[in-house]
Amino acid sequence: MLLRHLSLTNFRNYVRLELDLAPGLSIVQGENAQGKSNLLEAIAYLATSRSPRAGSDAELVNWLVREEPYPYARLAAEVEKHQRVERLDITLLPARNNHRYRKQVRINGVNRRAIDLVGLMPVVLFRPEDVELVAGTPQQRRRYLDIALCQMEPPYCRALSEYNKTLSQRNALLRHLAEGGGDPVQELRFWNDKLAETGSLVMAKRQWFINRLEREASLRHLDLSGGFERLRLRYLPSFDPGIRPEPRQRRYPSTASLRERGVAYEALTPEQVRASFLAHLQAGLSRDLAAGMTLLGPHRDDLGFYLGEYNLRTYGSRGQQRTAALAARLAEVTIMTEAGGTAPILLMDDVMSELDATRRAMLVEALTSVPQAIVTTTDWEDFQTPLLEHATRLTVHAGQLTRLSAPVETA
Repeated sequence: MLLRHLSLTNFRNYVRLELDLAPGLSIVQGENAQGKSNLLEAIAYLATSRSPRAGSDAELVNWLVREEPYPYARLAAEVEKHQRVERLDITLLPARNNHRYRKQVRINGVNRRAIDLVGLMPVVLFRPEDVELVAGTPQQRRRYLDIALCQMEPPYCRALSEYNKTLSQRNALLRHLAEGGGDPVQELRFWNDKLAETGSLVMAKRQWFINRLEREASLRHLDLSGGFERLRLRYLPSFDPGIRPEPRQRRYPSTASLRERGVAYEALTPEQVRASFLAHLQAGLSRDLAAGMTLLGPHRDDLGFYLGEYNLRTYGSRGQQRTAALAARLAEVTIMTEAGGTAPILLMDDVMSELDATRRAMLVEALTSVPQAIVTTTDWEDFQTPLLEHATRLTVHAGQLTRLSAPVETA
């Protein structure tokens, strides 16, 4: 997997960029707010059709062009994978009568859906904010699971999309039924079946990924912690997908202990989850009606990071949380390589300066083990001279990239 060329127009502070990228390591140096993070964000956006930083696509359009008659932004990439070249293109166009933007996606010049783009250029992005993977909200951890799995498993991405659409429909019907609009059991049967069908694949794949993630991340965590701490990961679903409530049970089983200990199934099948999900939906009908929304399902999932019996989100220090997140990212690289038959592109956004020597050494090992990595930094001294000598070196200032030919002098 190689990103050969990147083209940006009116993206963030890049008015125009045409950048050829070489295999191996590329290091981009610059002061803060000059465009380092924007460059990696553009690559991640082309890979996943979602920004790791922006709340809306409108934020991605250069503010200088927003007052023009037809403001737009365009991102394009030329990618080589298994000796085949793919051309990826996203254009952000203003929607009518509001300040939002819509995506126009092309693959090899043909209009496609955004979901078709995901997985064609797999990436793993390391950011200083990765500590929030452990310390942040369940929504952030679900997003992490979804981005990783969508790049490896296209059926997962399709099932997740269908699940979210079905969930919106079921929630709308629940609100209507709560106002006395019909027979809940009969009218919800179709939506329950469809929700369980798509949700079961989502949950089974999440359990599979978390199992793989724990095996790989625990090994890396042992190295990062000097062999003193063993990391455990647990799937924290809103219901136990391996258990069905009794047929006449009219309320949800307690989920308090489930949220603390999680579940761990070595082999969880969609068929097994589907039967359990349907039974839980039926048992929780009265509670869903009272709330006007679906209270159980993969949209309420979480992922737990533990040292022993202690949940790092609640009891871990900032350093422990950062180490666990780094171990998970490094494990993600291995899993994605095995699943796709080729290593993802590694993107690292100014993370070296916050790490000690042990953690830096592990990241350098990761950088040199993949066909392509793109790293940003504010200080060349974050890298040792031998690494710099074999890297493509660029500087960025005000959205302008300059390639360096002379060696960089470090202390």
